[in-house]
Amino acid sequence: MALSNLSIDGKRLLADLYKLREFGTYKTGVHRPTYSKVDMESRHWLAERMREAGLTPEIDGVGNVIGRGTGDGPRVLLGSHTETQPYAGWLDGALGVMYGLEVARAVGHGVDVVSWADEEGHYSSFPGSRSFVGLFSEADIDAGRNKYEGISMREALASAGLAGLPRIGFEPGRYRGYLEAHIEQGDTLESTGEKIGIVTSIVGIWAFRITFEGVQNHAGTTRMAIRRDAGLAAAKLVTAIDALFPTICAERTVWTVGRITLDPGAGSIIPGGAEVIFQIRDADPAVLQRMAAALEGLVAEADTGPCRAVLHDVSRSTPSLMDPGFQDALERAAERYAPGQHQRMPSGAGHDAQWLARVMPAAMVFVPSIGGISHHWSEDTSDADIVLGCQVMAAAVAEILDR
Repeated sequence: MALSNLSIDGKRLLADLYKLREFGTYKTGVHRPTYSKVDMESRHWLAERMREAGLTPEIDGVGNVIGRGTGDGPRVLLGSHTETQPYAGWLDGALGVMYGLEVARAVGHGVDVVSWADEEGHYSSFPGSRSFVGLFSEADIDAGRNKYEGISMREALASAGLAGLPRIGFEPGRYRGYLEAHIEQGDTLESTGEKIGIVTSIVGIWAFRITFEGVQNHAGTTRMAIRRDAGLAAAKLVTAIDALFPTICAERTVWTVGRITLDPGAGSIIPGGAEVIFQIRDADPAVLQRMAAALEGLVAEADTGPCRAVLHDVSRSTPSLMDPGFQDALERAAERYAPGQHQRMPSGAGHDAQWLARVMPAAMVFVPSIGGISHHWSEDTSDADIVLGCQVMAAAVAEILDR
């Protein structure tokens, strides 16, 4: 199908997105946690929309919703996720799924559409896409637990009506590749006045937990000279990170102290324990290794103080490169529909595409986020930018299928 002959229906796309937004509306955003009643209602609604679009839908044993097109020949897989962070945005993930549905209608052949389960990690790390590529075992399901409520993944699957259903797996030879659309979740596109981001790589995310063991004691009667204050030790480490990391990072390296907790956490008690949740992100494994080594050194130094300090590895994901040929197709489509208003850029967030890239060519396209806001109910993108991004993706898909 030639680029010049392909056109999406922008009004239909927006109507689908607005309807999906009604499942769990919170202020101008959405609260749609994985496997919740409203999440499952939205998945069944999506399956019906897939059916209306001529796809054959199926919801599998981890909650993935996949719509398969009819006919033989080469295919592409398009999708993202539809559950949300708590009380967060309406487009994070949902945009890519609805793009897939609209592109399937516009192209008319060779497109399967998927909504992966729990990309937001309520129960585990990317269970939906990892399950599809064969990297999420039954033991992983057994280990999964809701990080907010403590409910086991097994229990949640049963409550959602998914227990005992088969899990959909990757079929070698079925796909030419996978494409995922997403809001940028940053302000790079908006700040440069550009409309389309073509993702070159998805960062690796290395997560750590640092624990401190001191001595709990009375805040009013314990002399400063003999205190073993775990809270103070944690604060000093965070300050040391802030001083060192800017001198050794790469251009796009980011790091985050996501949580500091004190035990027991009372105003009149010297903390006997403290915990810091810490994360480093970069697209270069060598940079991640350098930053992690620096963190190990800082924790070792902290351990020489009055409190015991221990660094625990939580997870280390591998950076993923997006397919160069798919990037080229997206760039040609972007130049046609947004001439001079596109750029290639890395993704600072994790996405299901990083797992699909392990078994097939994969690529991503970004559209601007207003104010660079995401993971908050005020997250938004203009209607015009939403429609433009889908048109670019449809044109790229048509080119890939014509090869």
